[in-house]
Amino acid sequence: MTITPTPETAPRRTGAAAALVRYGYVPLMLLGVNGAAIALMAAGRSKAWLPVLLILAISLSFAAERVLPYHRPWNAPLGDRGRDLAHAVVNEGLPLLSLATFPVIAQLTTADDKWPDDWPFLLQVLFAILVADAGLTLAHYVSHKSAVLWRFHAVHHSVKRFYGFNGLMKHPLHQSAETLAGLAPLLIIGIPVPVAGALTLAVAVQLLLQHSNADYRVGPLKQILALNEAHRFHHLKWAGIGDVNFGLFTLIWDHVLRTHSYDPHRAFTSDDLGMAAKPHFPVRYLAQLAEPFRVGRTATGPPVDPPAAAVPGAPPGARPDALADAAPETAAHLTGRR
Repeated sequence: MTITPTPETAPRRTGAAAALVRYGYVPLMLLGVNGAAIALMAAGRSKAWLPVLLILAISLSFAAERVLPYHRPWNAPLGDRGRDLAHAVVNEGLPLLSLATFPVIAQLTTADDKWPDDWPFLLQVLFAILVADAGLTLAHYVSHKSAVLWRFHAVHHSVKRFYGFNGLMKHPLHQSAETLAGLAPLLIIGIPVPVAGALTLAVAVQLLLQHSNADYRVGPLKQILALNEAHRFHHLKWAGIGDVNFGLFTLIWDHVLRTHSYDPHRAFTSDDLGMAAKPHFPVRYLAQLAEPFRVGRTATGPPVDPPAAAVPGAPPGARPDALADAAPETAAHLTGRR
């Protein structure tokens, strides 16, 4: 199946700046920004450097999306600028502030101090990322299966444009649940505060990269790293079709769970995003926070059949009831909670 890109998506900028973003943006964020955080925390520097690096990462995200956008209309606000800012301040401010109380939390939760303190600091951070990735991925997976968790997670899936900054857009209660799933094993074995600080920034950087509107390339690593090329499939709006590519840092667990999906010919626009069963989900910040608690309403709706083109690998003209057979790797049973 070949899907012709939309006019807004088709043009590709050339030149030094475009090439720098296409091949240099991801290394700059993963190695540069994260590397700076790791070096500062390893040297015992103040945790006040972490919000500085976060602001730098957000600035780089916006800059990259303007130099080399995947879908130019996604750079234009849809009445969501203030809302996304509020989500970012709350959802990134709380983890950074919690680092101040982390020693107390660690003292209360550490069951057996088995942390590998003798490892090089970089390896300690990488270990923390892999452990957290497992917990966060499984919590994300369960959030698509549990009606209660989905009510809160639906806030994140209500987006109508895919750009880095709205990777930070989550209901704070759902973020807290996911964070607990990712951090609990690390807390139990005694993760040190500096490692937790580096991990906190790495999560934010990953969310910016994963939802980025920058048309960057990582080659074969797209099959392993949970970046934007794979994560766009997760935000497809049809029931079950978007229940793929749950990983935050890696796609390892998606390969294990058989929820990995990718089609290099698939192009995305705002028509593909959001929730087909609830197209008028609240846009304003406070309304989104209240939506999961609204009596007599749910954050879900009846399944809505997707067009064949929505499913990676589906042949043109395929019937919705045949899509699961046409693309088994998507796990698109059309029984999801969208």
